[in-house]
Amino acid sequence: MFASLALVMVIAIVGSLPAARSGVRLPLVLGELLAGVVVGVSGLGWIDASEPTLDAVAQVGFALVMFLAGTHVPIRDARLRPALRRGIARAALVGAVAVPAGAGLAWLFDAPHAALFAVLLASSSAALVLPIVDASEIGGHELLALLVQVAVADTVCIVALPLVIDPPAALRAGLGSLAVIACAAVVFLVLRQLDRTGVQRRVHNVSKDRKLAVELRVSLAVLFGLGALAVWTHVSVMLAGFALGLAVAGVGEPRRLAGQLFAVTEGFFAPVFYVWIGASIDVRALAEDPSRIGLGLALGAVAVLVHLVPRVTGQPVALGALSATQLGIPLAAVAIGLAGGLLSRADAAALVLGALVTIAVAAIAAAVATPRGRDAVEP
Repeated sequence: MFASLALVMVIAIVGSLPAARSGVRLPLVLGELLAGVVVGVSGLGWIDASEPTLDAVAQVGFALVMFLAGTHVPIRDARLRPALRRGIARAALVGAVAVPAGAGLAWLFDAPHAALFAVLLASSSAALVLPIVDASEIGGHELLALLVQVAVADTVCIVALPLVIDPPAALRAGLGSLAVIACAAVVFLVLRQLDRTGVQRRVHNVSKDRKLAVELRVSLAVLFGLGALAVWTHVSVMLAGFALGLAVAGVGEPRRLAGQLFAVTEGFFAPVFYVWIGASIDVRALAEDPSRIGLGLALGAVAVLVHLVPRVTGQPVALGALSATQLGIPLAAVAIGLAGGLLSRADAAALVLGALVTIAVAAIAAAVATPRGRDAVEP
């Protein structure tokens, strides 16, 4: 177990080097995923993604990644209110265009996943977009609408994914999603009450003075409880993590807790998850079915084009391309699809290839959207 985890962390460090050295701000996850592909079932075979301990740690990492993404959504920022209408309208516009586009791709590549493709095309990834925005110093009033659009798309697609990937189990998945969301809402109400009565502040002070890390322990306990509910109801832990993150963001995340979550997630659990998911993808299956290479490239390219449609509402092209970034939804689809025999190995690899295309485009878009990048491209 320890040897496997040590190897995964070394691989994650090597995979992070392109992000550290590149002039273009490549997302850290891109290098970690590709490193996982090299050492996993598709390449050297050093990492066995089916190893139970590694699988369990990776699932915890996925929940924490989405939890952290949810806490970064600036729900309490009053500046978002004027941008709510534009962001929601753009997310709805992208979703409306994604439905026929997904059906067209399913027909073109003879794949029985039209509804799944539509959800993938409409999705965004708050887990990637928000860190890219922070690192790239992107600003302006259009950024606020982008944050709303990404948060809405991410939330809706997280809920929709289990419904479309396995239609016969849609009722069960829908009830499970409602149960997870309802529990997250209860957590929000409890946290708000504790904040209003001053209990949260007193607990925070005692925890800080005595180095108890109470807030982190409570957050993890609730996250794991919601994760257990999600697994029991056959819903992705992605929903549990993101819903709880939104609940914490709605009340206000303490800085100390934010730092602890970042250290725990980005320092260990997230790299394990990304290397694990890369190691579990059999890229060689694409060679066995070359048409799926075209499907993957088409999924990525069409996702970017679909997200450029809000240009008609005045959204800058670079921000539209940035909103197309996918991560959580394709990875969850792969995990659910492979575990339940709902996706072939080639289709699963195609979904990841499509996500990588959107991440690469997002890195370029972020470079263009920065103040320095705009100065370089504007006359």
